[in-house]
Amino acid sequence: MSEQTITPMFTPSCEADKILEEARIAHERYLIKQQDTDLEKAIECYVDVIKTNPSISESYYRLASLLLMKGQISVEGALEQCKTALSLEPNNPNAHIYTGYFQCLSGNFAEAEKEFSLAISRSGKNSARPRLFLSKVLLNRMRGKDSSVKDVMKFLYYFLSGSMMIMWDCPSLKMFYKFLANDFSVFSYKTLGETFEKMKLFPSALEAYSRGLEKTSQGNLFYQKMGDLSLECNDVKSSIACYEKAYELNPSDREVLIKLATMSQTYCPEKVDRTIDYYNSLLEFGIDLDKIYYELGHLYLKKADKIHAVSAFKLAEELNPENPYYNNSLAYAYVKAELYDDAIEYYQRAIKLNPDSEWTSIVCHALGAIYAEIKENYEAAEATFNAGMVLDPNNIDIQLSLGDLFMAQNDLDKAIKVYCDAISVDPLNFLTYAKTGLALWEKDYLEEAIVAFHKSIELNPEFEIAQNNLGVVYLDGIGDPKASLEYFKKAIEINPNYTLAYFNLARAYQAIGDKARAAEYYQMTMDLNKITEELSDKDIRKRLFELFE
Repeated sequence: MSEQTITPMFTPSCEADKILEEARIAHERYLIKQQDTDLEKAIECYVDVIKTNPSISESYYRLASLLLMKGQISVEGALEQCKTALSLEPNNPNAHIYTGYFQCLSGNFAEAEKEFSLAISRSGKNSARPRLFLSKVLLNRMRGKDSSVKDVMKFLYYFLSGSMMIMWDCPSLKMFYKFLANDFSVFSYKTLGETFEKMKLFPSALEAYSRGLEKTSQGNLFYQKMGDLSLECNDVKSSIACYEKAYELNPSDREVLIKLATMSQTYCPEKVDRTIDYYNSLLEFGIDLDKIYYELGHLYLKKADKIHAVSAFKLAEELNPENPYYNNSLAYAYVKAELYDDAIEYYQRAIKLNPDSEWTSIVCHALGAIYAEIKENYEAAEATFNAGMVLDPNNIDIQLSLGDLFMAQNDLDKAIKVYCDAISVDPLNFLTYAKTGLALWEKDYLEEAIVAFHKSIELNPEFEIAQNNLGVVYLDGIGDPKASLEYFKKAIEINPNYTLAYFNLARAYQAIGDKARAAEYYQMTMDLNKITEELSDKDIRKRLFELFE
């Protein structure tokens, strides 16, 4: 007779009991810590219990309460789960308590009263909770109609008896103790850490928060405190890591999510997609939606995603149409999308709202540029630029754009006047002198142009355009090609890809009679022009061939 090995039986019921215990622990942790990871764990375990052993009634009503809390089922759905639990175990007092609670939520107080009464009759000395629930139902009923002495006495009976019997309700006492112990530990470590922070003892504060993280159930709270402390110590990387852990533990913590989104946007500009995800998650809270869409619009612009940028700014503007900044950003997004008529409309709205003269002047500048460069409506552009200058007389950029507008119309006198006005506002702006020099050169005021270009170079020796243009005045205006050489060479030194400077240097050598160097620089101009396409290739070739005719 051969030996047989007896293998211990592991029944589905044993496995279900084990999973149910895990579910209870996770459920209890969630009630204390309020962290979504525990909520998800509890739901997962209750579902697994039902799959493993569908005859355990507890898993149905507890799962129903968590799914209702998450918004995944309705109150009616929760009541259906309780019906299933009661069909499996009609005398289960907790199933009646949960059914009564869900009946209260649905507004059916008469049925709730019946369920709590059944729970009391089936609970014995542990009936404190259903008694207190029933007293609350009776109180609500009394508020809704004229109360009799009998109603008042009934309410007092269940309220007082429930309050007295709570001392024998072991599950309630156990939960109360855990709440109390956890809250005391959280308070202690939090207070200790904050005290160290006030004393500028940051390592000690970090140690206190770390201990709180280890000893209590409030991981998200202490990770957030550690993130705040790391940020105060300029350790951005650690701060973000702590906030991420806090968010992972509790994705419903809006404050942490705001910090993550803001820090990611500020300190991690290369991680635009991640920041967009954070802001999209913030939309789910339904708070400050216009501000979130506004930030999303700027993030989409960084990605050059013009369609989503316009959509985000449009949603922000629709939620708060009187916000000038939303209108301005929407207009800018329309410019990027080359929808200029829409851009004009929203720039005009932003200007009309006019929250600040200096800011509105900048918006006028942007609108005027569209009129001038896109619509070629010089009259509208001039009016808009002038409006901006009235709002902010110190806006040099808008003054220069107005001067450029007059230059485009060949109205040199007005251009010179505007440029000179700009110089009087900011006499240290090298660009104003360079533009003034160009207008004076076009007007054949050669000496004045030379003075203006020299002043521009004095203020900024690295401004290659002024160097080149001064060389042109000496070459073509004064007729001194030798004097022009140093300025063309300096322009090329500053910007080795400055095609026009190579071309002008070649012309200067040609004027001197140095054909070899002229040919060398014409050839260099042709080679570079293939990349920059600044000049006419035909004109360069013609000048090169003329050297050897």
